[in-house]
Amino acid sequence: MTTLDWIVLLGTMLGIAGYGTWRTRRTSQLDTYLKGSSGTGWFTIGVSVAATQASAITFLSIPGQGFESGIGFVQNYFGLPLALILVCAVFLPIYRRLGVYTAYEYLGRRFDSKTRLLGAGLFLLQRGLASGVTIYAPAIILSTVLGWRVDYTIIGTGLLVIIYTVTGGSAAVSLTQKWQMGVIFAGMATAFVLLLLRLPPGALDLAGAMGRLEAVDFSFDPDRRYTLWSGLLGGFFLSLSYFGTDQSQVQRYIGGGGLREGRLGLVFNALLKIPMQFLILLLGALVFVFYTFERAPVFFNQAEWRQRVAGPDGARFRAIEVRHDVLHAERRAAARAWLDARDGGDARVEADTRAAMLAAQKQVEAVRREAKAALTAADPRVKTKDSDYVFITFVLTQLPSGLVGLLVAVMFAAALGSKAGELNALGTTTTIDLWRQFRPLAAADEARNVRTAKWFTALWGLFAIAFALFASFSENLIEAINILGSLFYGVVLGIFLVAFFARKVGGTAVFAAALAAQALVIGLYASLSISYLWYNLIGCAACVLLALVLQAMLPRRSEEGGTT
Repeated sequence: MTTLDWIVLLGTMLGIAGYGTWRTRRTSQLDTYLKGSSGTGWFTIGVSVAATQASAITFLSIPGQGFESGIGFVQNYFGLPLALILVCAVFLPIYRRLGVYTAYEYLGRRFDSKTRLLGAGLFLLQRGLASGVTIYAPAIILSTVLGWRVDYTIIGTGLLVIIYTVTGGSAAVSLTQKWQMGVIFAGMATAFVLLLLRLPPGALDLAGAMGRLEAVDFSFDPDRRYTLWSGLLGGFFLSLSYFGTDQSQVQRYIGGGGLREGRLGLVFNALLKIPMQFLILLLGALVFVFYTFERAPVFFNQAEWRQRVAGPDGARFRAIEVRHDVLHAERRAAARAWLDARDGGDARVEADTRAAMLAAQKQVEAVRREAKAALTAADPRVKTKDSDYVFITFVLTQLPSGLVGLLVAVMFAAALGSKAGELNALGTTTTIDLWRQFRPLAAADEARNVRTAKWFTALWGLFAIAFALFASFSENLIEAINILGSLFYGVVLGIFLVAFFARKVGGTAVFAAALAAQALVIGLYASLSISYLWYNLIGCAACVLLALVLQAMLPRRSEEGGTT
């Protein structure tokens, strides 16, 4: 990175963080600290919801997903618009009417304290662990750019987001996320335009011929990770639980000016999410086309690869590199031959050249697998899934000075925005659903509650840093987040659906059902190989059905329930 890149990067990140800290430095009211300003409009709410979900993982992993396997991952979001409509119709009005700080307060009013604590506990467990994954993602960027140790970069970026989130609470989160999303859209649009200018004519056709534009898979095979059906059903339940019951999202829309603003903010996301994810995946597919013609690394984590080349087994790694360069040249020639045949209009020649191009691609993939096997043999701890490094490698090596800093700033803006929303929600839930439950006399002391929320927010930030330092993420990062969520979201959603629609079910039945359903999901995940999206449906259905059965088995309902 040049001096200009550093000016752009540091100016953007420190400027936004400093602005948010300064504007919200005097936040002392509990409502404002936990929910944000009551005057927040629908656009700010919508942007805040989007920014909390769109972490740095989105802009690191999703282009890598498009590069590696095409745009089929977009099916993961097919159930999202319908889920958001249901949140607008059912979840949001109840939260607004009751004036709750957290979604789990509602469970306490509808059922009992133990069910409220269970819902809050599952959220804290899942989101607390996920926050470690999201703080790990930007550390990859800095370690790649600067050659620093990943653990140092985790600590530095984690502390930065803790400072302004603790200072201003939800108000600071919403304020900074609006500017961060502006940087994100500007940067990604710039990358898209520059990439298109660098590609040969027919790039989209080539991506399609290489199998990177297959957006919809109609297969009924449950072992296939992304299909139309897993996206519509599993993705629906994942999105419904995430947007309807995950406090990191609920906290973004229960404040604001009123019910209308919250609904418009969610509808904004229903319209935005699929096109945004599609374009980011398409960006990755086009990067694949770019590296079909330009020299590509045999392994995209170049810091790790160069270390092995310089090591005692360097000759083996250099030989793999030479073979990869030869096979890459053959693939490039085959791709150009296919483009010429396509323009020539001879269907038979086009089919033959396409077959040759696909065969060359398989050879390149084989040598990449050999490179990863060599890395594993040298050090079994090495993360060999390098798709998270694809887009950042393209940015660092192919974009002009100044724009590199902007694109790195995009990823940091996403990381800080998402992390701030998570920490704010974790601190709020711990304060409202745990601390005030066990210290009821403290509820009337507003200043003390704000101080307590700040302390819990900071502690969760430190927990996220610690988890990121010691955890090892073998999956693509975006998949790791969704897998972790899918193990818990379905059960939490089941609790809420029972609360909304099964009026005769009490707290004891739903509490026991949720525990049993959670054990079932974890057991199935450990023993089956089905797509993780299905666990959202399984967990939800198991919780609802077990709650109904257990309630029918009870001699009489032991709890009368509360207001809905």
